[in-house]
Amino acid sequence: MTTTATPAPAVTAPRHRSPLERFRVPAGFALGAVLLFGVAPLTLTDFRLGLLAKYLCYAVVAVGVSLAWGRGGLMVLGQGVFFGLGGYAMAMHLKLADAAAAGETLPDFMLLYGSGGGLPWWWRPFANPVFALVMTVVLPMAVAALLGFLVFRRRVKGAYFAILSQALAAALSIWLIGQQATTGGTNGLTDIQGFFGYSLDDPVNLRMVYFVIAAALLLLMVLVRQLFVSRYGELLVAVRDSEERVRFLGYNPADVKLVAYVVAAGTAGLAGALFVPAVGIISPALIGIVPSIGFVIGAAVGGRSSLVGAVLGAVLVAWTQSELSDAFPAAWTYLQGLLFVLAVGFLPGGLASVGAVLRRRRAALRTTGETA
Repeated sequence: MTTTATPAPAVTAPRHRSPLERFRVPAGFALGAVLLFGVAPLTLTDFRLGLLAKYLCYAVVAVGVSLAWGRGGLMVLGQGVFFGLGGYAMAMHLKLADAAAAGETLPDFMLLYGSGGGLPWWWRPFANPVFALVMTVVLPMAVAALLGFLVFRRRVKGAYFAILSQALAAALSIWLIGQQATTGGTNGLTDIQGFFGYSLDDPVNLRMVYFVIAAALLLLMVLVRQLFVSRYGELLVAVRDSEERVRFLGYNPADVKLVAYVVAAGTAGLAGALFVPAVGIISPALIGIVPSIGFVIGAAVGGRSSLVGAVLGAVLVAWTQSELSDAFPAAWTYLQGLLFVLAVGFLPGGLASVGAVLRRRRAALRTTGETA
């Protein structure tokens, strides 16, 4: 009697990544460093470099938006709140430092508006530079943690979460406008002269501020990318795609979303803090509903699921806004809204997905041709 041996299952050899794939990410960061620290300072004028520093602050916000919205599906339309908290925390310290350098105990706008009660108690801790620096990130994250805990535990999501975020941005803007004697009101905190002992009137120091912003952006991109590829990043995507299934597996989706929301708030707060020395001002007009939408538009246009796409999209939209708002000052807001609708409706993956879309269409055309 003969027996037939059962064939052994085929073993698939592990796929070896090519050198190009293995070094693609490090090479991308190296290229970004060369462009930001070498090409831009050598080719741009001081004015243009200052504008780029402002745009990079928006790109820092986009890094957090890419995590919360691109990976977590959270439509964070209230990032202006956290941007403003970080910006005001930094500006309060710088205004107190300017006042001390001028031999005054109150910032100039308080003297102008007649703050007879002296320096408000909640301003006093910001005279300490360490406290101010910590609060630029911790304060936005604490507010996001409190809000996120209340919202995600009640399973608020989708359009309701977006509307709540917008309402929070509007409320903060209105409150700041109403506190003219302590926050500068509509004007905000302006005419900031120094940055930790360095004069912001010196172009050399402004270049230093640019380098700080560029370094912060690259560092944040590295850290957030590690979240993308970590186990937490995979869990965040799973929560976005099937929240109930993740809950069935024993995880709490509220905690997973809360972490992404808090990290995004921290990046926005840091961006606001860096924005102040780069521009010399922080005001309610920079943190209301329209700027909050603008932060999301940048990530959507570039590609919210791609860190590089979100960053480049934020810079591109900010540059376009600067150019077109001069030509169409009354119509730019409508153009901004139209840009968002077109990006979400016709290219959900943003500009970063153009290559993939074209490849899929070519593959579909080849399949159609073969079956014809």
